[in-house]
Amino acid sequence: MLRIRLQRLGKKKSPTYRVIISEQSRDPHARALEILGSYNPVGDKSLQLKEDRVKHWLAVGAQPSETVANLLINAGLIEDTQKKKSVKISNKRQVKLDKKREEEELKKKAAKEAVSEVPAEEVAA
Repeated sequence: MLRIRLQRLGKKKSPTYRVIISEQSRDPHARALEILGSYNPVGDKSLQLKEDRVKHWLAVGAQPSETVANLLINAGLIEDTQKKKSVKISNKRQVKLDKKREEEELKKKAAKEAVSEVPAEEVAA
């Protein structure tokens, strides 16, 4: 299966990436079928793509990696409702996030009830 993914270049702590098309089972540092563009995450976060070639490979059936899919969504080349998460959240962390979200919802409900309990005369005065 063909995959559109990033190939890291650059010095230590100063990465730049090539957007490449290659076989999924191959090493990302191996020779690519085609170089589709470049991405510089440091500074202005510039992304240069050969849009016609990216669209061609997507039409042929190449699958973008999660990170590349997010970049393509930002560039407007593919339409998707949600960005993909490239980092998985552990179950322990997910439970903490759910508890925090529930607490925030309870605070919002309490604030709404407090506002609705205030009589209209006191608000006008």
